[in-house]
Amino acid sequence: MKTMKEKINLRPTILVTNDDGINAPGIRTLIKVMRRIEGVDIVVVAPDRPRSGQGHAITVSSPLRVRKLKQEDHYVEYGCNGTPVDCVKLGRQVIMRREPDLVVSGINHGSNASINVLYSGTMAAVFEAAVDGIPAVGFSVDDFSHAATLSHTEKFVERITQSVLTNGLPKSICLNVNIPSKNSKRIKGVKICRQSMGSWVEEFDERVDPRGRDYYWITGVFSNPDNKEDTDTWALEQNYVAVVPMKVDFTAYEVMQHMEAYDFDPMKYRQKNRKIVNMKP
Repeated sequence: MKTMKEKINLRPTILVTNDDGINAPGIRTLIKVMRRIEGVDIVVVAPDRPRSGQGHAITVSSPLRVRKLKQEDHYVEYGCNGTPVDCVKLGRQVIMRREPDLVVSGINHGSNASINVLYSGTMAAVFEAAVDGIPAVGFSVDDFSHAATLSHTEKFVERITQSVLTNGLPKSICLNVNIPSKNSKRIKGVKICRQSMGSWVEEFDERVDPRGRDYYWITGVFSNPDNKEDTDTWALEQNYVAVVPMKVDFTAYEVMQHMEAYDFDPMKYRQKNRKIVNMKP
C-alpha cells in the first residue's frame, strides 16, 4: 500500500529558477517549455530582480521574502528578494517542503561556458541542487542582449530536460548547457564537452563622481588559449549546443599523494627534529 506522501508525490516536480530575474525573457521561455512537458508539476522560485554574476552567494544579513505571483493547476510561481541559491533553498525547504525531481535554471542571457561557470548565478543554483543529489541543468544562450532571440533554444531545452527526467544523473553531477545565439546557420547538433580553461583579463575604468570621489567600472576581455575540439567554447563557435557534465567535488585527487612531500604538518616537523636531537651523544 502506498503511503500518503507517495500518493501526494506521484507527479514529478520541476523547480525553475534563474539569475536574470523573474521577468527576464529567458526564464519566461524556460517556463513555457517546462509547461509543455506532460505529467509534471512546475514550481518557479526566481529572484525578483537581476542577480547576475553573484555566483554561489547566499543572503545572511537581511531577511528573505517570497511573494506568490501566480497559481494554476500544476503550476505555481514565486518571486524572491534573494539570490538564485536562496531561491533553490527556499523552494525546497519552505515552499515545497520536499525534494524536487529536477531543478532547471536559466535560460541565461549570455554564455556560461568556460570559467564563466564560476561567476554564474544561473549555474550556482544548479550546483546547489547537485550538492543535495538533485538532478539539475543550467541553460544559457550565447547572446547577452535582453532582446535575444530564444525560439531556437526551445527544442533543445525540452529534449535535454525530458532526457534527464527519464534517465536521471549520477549523484552530485549537474549539466551546464550552452546554446549558440540565433544566426543564419542551422545548429549542427549537441556535443558532450569539457569546460575550456579560459579566463577574464580585467581592467578597471577609473572615474571621479561630482563630489570628487573615485569610483570604478570593471571591464575586460575573455582570453581562451584552450579552445580545442573537445571544449565547450569550441562547440559554441562551431554552432553546436555544448553540454558539460559538472561535479560539486572540487578535490584534485590526482595531486593528493604528491602534496605529501610538502610537509605541511608542524607537529610532524617537531617530532622529526626531536628524534634528530635525541640521536646526538
